Amino acid sequence: MTRRDFLRTTGAGALALAATETSLFAAQEDKPLRVALIGCGWYGKTDLFHLIQVAPVEVVGLCDVDRQAVEAAAEMVATRQASKRKPPVFGDYRKLLAEQRPEIVLVGTPDHWHCLPMIEACKAGADVYVQKPISYDVVEGQAMVAAARKYKRTVQVGLERRSTPHILEARDRYIKSGKLGKIASVDIHSYYGSRASFPAATTPPATLDWEMYVGPATWRDYNPGIHPRSWRDAREFSNGQTGDLCVHLFDVTRMFLDLRWPKSIASTGGILMRDRQSNVNVHDTQTALFDYGDIQVVWNQRNWGQNPEPDYPWGVTLYGDKGTLKLSVWSYDYIPKDGGATEQVKAVEEREKYPEDVQHKETELFAAPANRRNMLNFVQCRKNGERPVADIEEGYISTTCCILANLSMELGRSLRWDGEAGKVVGDDEANRRLTRAYRAPWKHPTPESV
Repeated sequence: MTRRDFLRTTGAGALALAATETSLFAAQEDKPLRVALIGCGWYGKTDLFHLIQVAPVEVVGLCDVDRQAVEAAAEMVATRQASKRKPPVFGDYRKLLAEQRPEIVLVGTPDHWHCLPMIEACKAGADVYVQKPISYDVVEGQAMVAAARKYKRTVQVGLERRSTPHILEARDRYIKSGKLGKIASVDIHSYYGSRASFPAATTPPATLDWEMYVGPATWRDYNPGIHPRSWRDAREFSNGQTGDLCVHLFDVTRMFLDLRWPKSIASTGGILMRDRQSNVNVHDTQTALFDYGDIQVVWNQRNWGQNPEPDYPWGVTLYGDKGTLKLSVWSYDYIPKDGGATEQVKAVEEREKYPEDVQHKETELFAAPANRRNMLNFVQCRKNGERPVADIEEGYISTTCCILANLSMELGRSLRWDGEAGKVVGDDEANRRLTRAYRAPWKHPTPESV
C-alpha cells in the first residue's frame, strides 16, 4: 500500500493530510508574543525559527555564552521576524529575563543548563519551551515540575515525536485500531557511531565564556571538539545517547501504550570498545530494561560494529501478536504476522511550503513538521490554559527513566522506582546520586526551594 492509497482510504490519513495542508499559523493573538531564546546553537535557533513560522512573535532577546553565536543568531532573526528588528543579545540569561520580561522563553542550551534558566523563566512569569532531556539529574527535573506548577506556567518539552505526523498516523492505524494486537515487547535502539576522542584541552577563544558554559557542572577544561555541537560526548554536560536518543522513542512508546513509571529499571554496559584513555567519557554500549510487567521495553545502544537495521539505525520496534511495527523519524513499516505485504509510509516534509527550512542549513527537514506542530500546540495551550502534549511532567517521567538507566548501569544493579515518592526504593546510595553536586556559586534547586 502506498502512502497516497492510505491517505485516500483512511480517516486517520485524511486527518494527517488535512493537518499537513492546513495553515499552521496561530493568528488569534492581539499582538505579537514577546519571545526570548536562551542557547543560540543548532536546535535553539531551529526551535525559534519554527515558532516564528506558526505564531506572531517579536524576539526581544537572545542569550548565549558564545558571543559570535548569539550575534550571528541576532542577524538571522532580523531577517525572519515580521518587524525585521535585530533583538538585543546577552551573555547571562538572568539579565535577559530581568530587562526584557519575555512572555515565552525557549531553552536550547546543552542539557546541564536546562534546569536553572527554565525555573528562573517561570519565576519571571514566562511560559517555557525547554529541550529534552529536561534535566541532567532527577532532582532537577522534580524542581522543574514544581516550578511550572507553582507559578502556573505552561511548559512544553521538545519531545516532538508526540507531534510527528507519520508517527501519530501509525499510532492511530495500528495501535488504537488494535491491528497490531496485544503488545508485550518493545525494542528501542541506536546503532549510530560516536567520536573516538576530542582534541587536547586548550585556551577557549576570547568570544566564549567557558566559565559560564560549564556553569553548575563538574569542571572540564575547554577543547575545540566540545563546542559547538559535540558536548553530548562529554559526560559532564550530558547523559549520552540515552539522554539524547532513547528519551525520544521511550517517550513515544509511553504515549502509544499509556505507560507511566516502570516497576524497575536494570541496565548494563559502559565504555566497552572505545579506548579508555580517550577524553570522550560517555558510554558506547548499553542495554536497559524498563520493566512494566506485562510490557517489556528494552533500549539497545551499540556505537560500533555492524548496523543490523540499515533503514532504522535509530528506531523503535513494537512487537504485537498480530504483527510488527517499526518506527523512526523517517518512516514506519508494518509487517503483518499473517504474511501479508509490508505497509510502509515515509515522513512528511514541508520544504515547499516553508522554503526557509532549506535556507537554514541546520534544519532537520524530516523533523520540521513535528517541531512546528509541537510549537503550535504550546502556543495554543498557553492561551487556553491547557496542558500541552509534551507537558513538563511527561518530560520528567521520560527523562528520569533514562537517567535511572544510566544510574543502574553505573551502580551495577537494578533499581525500583517509587514515582509518587520520587525515590529509589531501598537504595540510599542511588538516592544520593539523584542530585549531582553543583559547582559553586550555583545552588542546586529542589522542589521545595523553587
